[in-house]
Amino acid sequence: MFFASDNWAGAATEIAESLQRHSAGFSPAYGASDLDKRLEQRFNELFEREVAVFFVGTGTAANSLALSAVNRPGGFVLCHREAHLIEDECGAPEFFTSGARLAPIDGTLGKIDPDALWRGLDRFDPNFVHHGQPMAVSLTQATEVGTVYSTDQIAQIAAHAHAFGLPLHMDGARFANALVRLAVTPAEMTWKSGVDVLSFGGTKNGCWCAEALVFFDPQKAKQLPFIRKRAAQLFSKTRFIAAQFHAYLDDDLWLRLATHANSMADRLADGIKASADVSLAWQCQSNELFVTMPKTLAAELTEKGVRFYPWPVPSEFSSQLTAGRGLYRFVTSFATEPQDVEQFLQLVV
Repeated sequence: MFFASDNWAGAATEIAESLQRHSAGFSPAYGASDLDKRLEQRFNELFEREVAVFFVGTGTAANSLALSAVNRPGGFVLCHREAHLIEDECGAPEFFTSGARLAPIDGTLGKIDPDALWRGLDRFDPNFVHHGQPMAVSLTQATEVGTVYSTDQIAQIAAHAHAFGLPLHMDGARFANALVRLAVTPAEMTWKSGVDVLSFGGTKNGCWCAEALVFFDPQKAKQLPFIRKRAAQLFSKTRFIAAQFHAYLDDDLWLRLATHANSMADRLADGIKASADVSLAWQCQSNELFVTMPKTLAAELTEKGVRFYPWPVPSEFSSQLTAGRGLYRFVTSFATEPQDVEQFLQLVV
């Protein structure tokens, strides 16, 4: 019963087959193959406009290089105080931007509060050099606690960023899970809502190792080829990332995989409602489920082979935890089977 992370799941069969199919023969390196070029056009079609797309190996690389492309001297990136960007990337954004800093913004359940964002932006005086200057706003979709921004919420944050002349970056490690939950198009959840740069994730949703950095204004990506090369993210055999994404996008595989992962999370959430000991911490909106339970029960479940993670308690939720209980994250994936969910529920219901 593996609910620790969608990173624990392997690769979808279709993606593994595509890698095998494209592994033979010779092909131009460094993104020059026909396969790479066709995929760039596929991203244009996906987002309903011409985009600049750059393939990298990890989500951390995608996020860090996106911010490097919009870097300013003394720069600050404003993001949620519990975002993956600020909590779990080991200072990579600061490293790759040569010292830009991340400014935490409050907001309940992983979402940036628009009013708090405005105050955070407004505190910078463009004539006061000592404080530095804002350079971007970054939001996570789905968020670090599994919640999902609506397109209206994205648009409001984008409006605040653009009012200060800043680009809006979206960390889309679980982009597909958020998209199918909202039932909107990729264009509607990104540039039509004001997103300027997207980290488009595939690894958590069935790819072997495939992430993309998407600029919705190609003119803003002129330096990215050099930034990517300097960061050692220009793969010589980029066709193997392209092969993954071709299979991922063909016949809407990526949406079917995410829909399955979300449905397994919903199934888990529905079953937990009947448990006397395990409670939903908040509504499940993607493929991440957060629950509270006695710490003794968590230890017993771990001994019985259930894999999940204890989770840092968001500041606004801490008062709701009673003594002896903890907060835990369960993540479903394209590989989660209904019997996995049922087997777990038999232990807690």
